[in-house]
Amino acid sequence: MPWKECDRVCSREEFVTLASVPGANVRQLCQRFGVSRKTGHKWLRRFRDDPGPGLHDRSRRPHRFRQPTAESLEQQVLAIRREHPVWGGRKIRRLLQDRDLLYVPAASTITQILRRHGQIDPHEAAKHRPYQRFERAAPNDLWQMDFKGEFACLDGRDCYPLTVLDDHSRYAIGLIACANTQQITVQRILIELFRRYGRPWAMLADNGPPWGTGQSPGGWTRLGLWLLRLDIQLYHGRPWHPQTLGKDERFHRTLDVELLQGRCIRDLTHAQNLFDPWRDLYNRIRPHEALDLAAPASRYRVSPRAYPKVLPALEYASDQTVRRVNRQGYFSFTNRHCWLGEAFGGESILLQPSPSHGLWRVCYGRHWIGRLDLRAVPATTRTIPVERVPLAERQD
Repeated sequence: MPWKECDRVCSREEFVTLASVPGANVRQLCQRFGVSRKTGHKWLRRFRDDPGPGLHDRSRRPHRFRQPTAESLEQQVLAIRREHPVWGGRKIRRLLQDRDLLYVPAASTITQILRRHGQIDPHEAAKHRPYQRFERAAPNDLWQMDFKGEFACLDGRDCYPLTVLDDHSRYAIGLIACANTQQITVQRILIELFRRYGRPWAMLADNGPPWGTGQSPGGWTRLGLWLLRLDIQLYHGRPWHPQTLGKDERFHRTLDVELLQGRCIRDLTHAQNLFDPWRDLYNRIRPHEALDLAAPASRYRVSPRAYPKVLPALEYASDQTVRRVNRQGYFSFTNRHCWLGEAFGGESILLQPSPSHGLWRVCYGRHWIGRLDLRAVPATTRTIPVERVPLAERQD
């Protein structure tokens, strides 16, 4: 049993006296006095530090009391929240730290301030859970690109926001208000981005036009071939799996919540005039949760691979197996017609044998674009489609 109220100090004095004898069994004494070993050693330590008074109970009153957050600081928190209605405690704290204040409260304190002033919906807050993130090792290793869902302008035209995001830094390379999703529009915009930021090593897009199509085995389009000619590998996400482009999809949600939601936009010019300052805020000022609350600009560097003035030519060695694709997207190999897709019409492709007999890699320049499997095809089969290579394999 614990120390008795009536003779608490006397019992402690007897205990420490017996326990201080050389060779005393402190564990056994704790059992006999009915206290835990932790409590017994605590009183021994106090007795050695301060004999007598050290055995009396000490006040449990806190040594320090938390001072309430200054009203002026709360107003700064609320002002930032009004300017950025969807930012939480961590982002607001990072912005306060950048102002070199003498005292910045913890993110949890800022969250409590927001709750106290009715700025946080508990049902919405419960929806957000941490998740594991994956990213490329360096800027420009991979860019993600996609069209955000279109919205109608007041002039009756639709706006199709094209977004391009660096996978490593989350830097918004481009946010452009487009009138359509045509190849010529996207290619013109990408040229402008490549001239300013350089060429990435790879780009990731979905399977829809203009970078994907269901009319060829690999989903290739002329835009995809143009990227390959620029030595930019193009990856297509898994069909019906938008999470493949998760970072760009998350960027779309942020754009919607922080800028577009509930806003009337007159025309494409008005949309672009809204996009430009918000993109600058997103890249240079807005703390990013996935970057330990750093801004994307702190991690992004432009690519050293400049946009070429002349499109590089395809080069193959004389001893390699090269085939010419006709206008319908077919080429001949082992006395059979192999279908690659109309996007490759008039182009030359390379076939490389793999260790497995009858399995060939199909390449466009140095890029692996498909697989030709002759192993299980009957000799009577005259037309063989080139198989699509899974994204995971092409990244190896």
